[in-house]
Amino acid sequence: MADFPSNVTTETSTSNAQSTQQGGNSLRGLGSQVSSGMDMSFLRSIPAILMVAEIVLGLLHWSLIASTFFTLLPAYGWVMFVAVTSWLFTLLLFFFILFGVQRKLPSVPWTLVVMVYFAVVTVLYLTAFIANAASVYGGFYYGHFAAGAFFAAVVTVAYGGSAFFAYLDWRGDGGNAAANTVPT
Repeated sequence: MADFPSNVTTETSTSNAQSTQQGGNSLRGLGSQVSSGMDMSFLRSIPAILMVAEIVLGLLHWSLIASTFFTLLPAYGWVMFVAVTSWLFTLLLFFFILFGVQRKLPSVPWTLVVMVYFAVVTVLYLTAFIANAASVYGGFYYGHFAAGAFFAAVVTVAYGGSAFFAYLDWRGDGGNAAANTVPT
């Protein structure tokens, strides 16, 4: 029992790892930690490409409207609310999926949440597109409003595509209880 402390080593890492923590090339370790936390297969999927398109085109849509005096027409308040809110939530959802937050919260039915989100945003963006297109008038900002209506239509189609792929994911994930209870 007297020789116990001499046989035990308390070193938990190698000296190379200690030197990087003390100021060596610590960015290499940081890059591997960030990339290991990201779901790279998601980035190559059609739903991710659609989400990136929704983020980029949605930003373009609401920035076109925001660069005008949109407060003069009440319909553009609704258009801006839908565009900015859906843009922010889509950006948040994209990073949630990219960094695997859904794996850390398994009690949330993510496939159902994503499907309902995209279905609701598709309907809301359709109403925003209709309000945007109906409120285009001739004047100094005609080009902004007309381009905003075009991009609202494109973003609506992208959200519809995301809703379709989310539905397929939900259906394939056991969303249909009747299919799971049929005896074989």
